[in-house]
Amino acid sequence: MRSAMKKATLAALMLGTLSTAPALAGGSFSITLTPQNAEQEQLMRAGLFAAGVANDMSKQGGIKQNGFGNVAGVLQNGFGNHGLVVQEGNGHNGTIQQHGNNHAYGLFQFGKNTNGHVVQNGYGQTGTTFQFGW
Repeated sequence: MRSAMKKATLAALMLGTLSTAPALAGGSFSITLTPQNAEQEQLMRAGLFAAGVANDMSKQGGIKQNGFGNVAGVLQNGFGNHGLVVQEGNGHNGTIQQHGNNHAYGLFQFGKNTNGHVVQNGYGQTGTTFQFGW
């Protein structure tokens, strides 16, 4: 009986120590979506265009930041390109470079301290990345 009580006490102490340990700091995760066929590409492009309109951006795209210490850039060489960088939170760093024609990309960063950079070369590439940091 005493042995069982010692084990239970030890287990309770260990669980108490684990629950008071600090949460992991400085983490992030990303989800990148790319269309697999023409129908998905058209749908994603329409969604990116709608997101641009909802965020008061031009048809070429733009940058919207809400927070402190964020850095963003969009560089476009060619025609028909659409690039969105939307940052909500603090300490984000994100860029989109589009070289060529008819590219579309959305980089959406939330939380804090995410780092994302996209380069599209050639013709007609489409994609979206969502990043979440803590």
